[in-house]
Amino acid sequence: MTDRNLRIAVQLQPQHAEYGQIRDAVLRAEELGVDVVFNWDHFYPLSGDPDGLHFECWTMLGAWAEQTERVEIGALVTCNSYRNPDLLADMARTVDHISGGRLILGIGAGWFEKDYDQFGYEFGTPGTRLADLAEAMPRIKNRLAVGNPAPTREIPILIGGGGEKKTLRIVAEHGDIWHSFGDVETLTRKSAILDEHGAAVGRDTAALVERSVEVGRHSPAEVGDALVAAGASLFTVGVNGPDYDLSAAAEWVAWRDAQR
Repeated sequence: MTDRNLRIAVQLQPQHAEYGQIRDAVLRAEELGVDVVFNWDHFYPLSGDPDGLHFECWTMLGAWAEQTERVEIGALVTCNSYRNPDLLADMARTVDHISGGRLILGIGAGWFEKDYDQFGYEFGTPGTRLADLAEAMPRIKNRLAVGNPAPTREIPILIGGGGEKKTLRIVAEHGDIWHSFGDVETLTRKSAILDEHGAAVGRDTAALVERSVEVGRHSPAEVGDALVAAGASLFTVGVNGPDYDLSAAAEWVAWRDAQR
């Protein structure tokens, strides 16, 4: 169980749509009442036509920062491999200011091999990518600390992934939000492992790290109460282009409001 306010996010997957359709979906999501609007950090679609329409993550976030007024925005998640960590931190600081303090800095180790191959990044192994992420996190924090002007707030860091030995250790050390993948049982088990890592590094992760989950095609009637009981408080509905049907998100927003 969590004492945090329940929040609903939409991930507008930036694939198979013209940018005008994405821009419209952002407006509709904010008007609907979601708390967060995410995109993702890839260079090619993850489903459907593998060479279909697609747009880049962080330039899009800069546009969303100007377009929106209330929702938090961010990537679910940025691939650590694609940008120098100091550069990424300065990009985040800039979008934080453009948005008036509404950026969530989502980050993960990366996994989509086509992105790496087509854009000339070294794919490496899961182990090397996780080691790079662990090395990047202090650099990101240090760069945020010396930016002028400073960020408008302490930018929340969301780390996505479920690796029990390495990823959850990185979350325990550096994360403000942990985005998990899997069912209620997986969330419960890995959340406990995260707290064990937190104890090892001297952070009360049960209190300090928000649990975030992707709800997939499930309705709140099916999984909402169980996920809350497992500690989740941020629930993300993924929506694909070109139509960006927000009906499932509306159902989750209504459920959130009924809990208050």
